[in-house]
Amino acid sequence: MRQYDSTNLVIHPDPDPQADLIVEVTPEKAGWETIHFQARRLAPGKTWTFSTRQHELALVVLGGRLNVRSNQGEWPGIGERPDVFSGLPYALYLPIQTDFSVVAVSACEFALAWVRADQAFPARLVTPSEVSVEIRGGDHATRHINNMIPPGFPCQRLVVVEVYTPGGNWSSYPPHKHDLHQEDEAGKLIEADLDEVYYYKIDRPEGYAIQYVYTDLSSPLHSAGRPIDAALVARNNDVVLVPEGYHPVSSPPGYTAYYLNILAGTAQALTARDDPQYAWVKQTYQSLDPRVPVYPILPALRGRKESV
Repeated sequence: MRQYDSTNLVIHPDPDPQADLIVEVTPEKAGWETIHFQARRLAPGKTWTFSTRQHELALVVLGGRLNVRSNQGEWPGIGERPDVFSGLPYALYLPIQTDFSVVAVSACEFALAWVRADQAFPARLVTPSEVSVEIRGGDHATRHINNMIPPGFPCQRLVVVEVYTPGGNWSSYPPHKHDLHQEDEAGKLIEADLDEVYYYKIDRPEGYAIQYVYTDLSSPLHSAGRPIDAALVARNNDVVLVPEGYHPVSSPPGYTAYYLNILAGTAQALTARDDPQYAWVKQTYQSLDPRVPVYPILPALRGRKESV
């Protein structure tokens, strides 16, 4: 059982701005058995190939346009936004035993996450018109969420969302956790045991976000004598690991923080518990921050939902 702290909860990108592999998380590096994660870039005309083997996989286009060819189908011209701050995403779900190639139509960046699976689901392209948008929280905890592979999506384990936190605001707030699998007497899931990746982009190159990861007595690591209590600085292309515990995020004034969330664990769910010390804050919200959504959204795609 690993002792996590500020030295191993942040995975930094390759310092070469031209490197094809921007940043990578392996289960060995993370200390868990679930999520593999990569962010990649491709120059126009270049190709990258991969096989999912015994994993299900999500590909999210961060910016640019690309083609995907596979033994499950072909998807030409995926991607519209130049970067994550300019519009809704395309996401592609690929099942186990998929061999595929990504070909860059233009200079592009994309993220991939894969987890072990034993069930086969159909491959599926999620287009911007199919992404559900939520405005969560209120006041200085207002944030903008894009749901690409939400709970209920036809897959086995993956959950994939994007979150935007305007400057001076907090997200993943009140702090919540999902490190125990618990059901009530009726069998309803009240908390799932999920590992989580936060992949960051900041809208200005010198920007950063602050993420606090901490456990309480109910968390397995804490009860085993390996608590987490780490305040982390996340910069552009950094990955923050959340193996256990509460994990709120703050974005400094003047900067909008984006993170791509990948979750996987005991359920294809986002079921979590708020820290009881701070849950009362939800009852104090007076209004929504007018800066969200951070770019125009068709009214039909918008909703408001108080959640994690």
